[in-house]
Amino acid sequence: QVRLVESGGGLVQPGGSLRLSCAASGTIFNFSNMGWYRQAPGKERELVALITNGGSTNFADAVRGRFTISIENAKNTISLQMNSLKPEDTAVYYCRANIRLTNYWGQGTQVTVSS
Repeated sequence: QVRLVESGGGLVQPGGSLRLSCAASGTIFNFSNMGWYRQAPGKERELVALITNGGSTNFADAVRGRFTISIENAKNTISLQMNSLKPEDTAVYYCRANIRLTNYWGQGTQVTVSS
C-alpha cells in the first residue's frame, strides 16, 4: 500500500515561490509516472506536471518555464518547485503516483497566491 502526504502549501504574494513536497510511504521505486495536479474552486482537476520513471517531464502550458518537478528517490519524495507565482495558480495541489496500474493520491495542500 502506498500513502502520499503533501506539504509546503501556503499563502504567497504574486511573483513569489513555493516548494511543495509529497512524501510517499511504501514502495514507489517501480512507479510508472508521478505527477502534480491542481483544482481551483469551480474548476476541474488539471495536470500541472508529470515525471516518468525514466526522468522525462511534462508540464501544463500555464506553468511551463515557472515550475519544475523532481524526485528524490532516497527520500521517497516528489517535489514541485513553483516560481513566479500568479493569482491564477491558486488551487489545492495534489500529488499522484501510478504504480503497477494503480493511481494513488494525496490529500492535497492549499496554495494561495494573493497580495
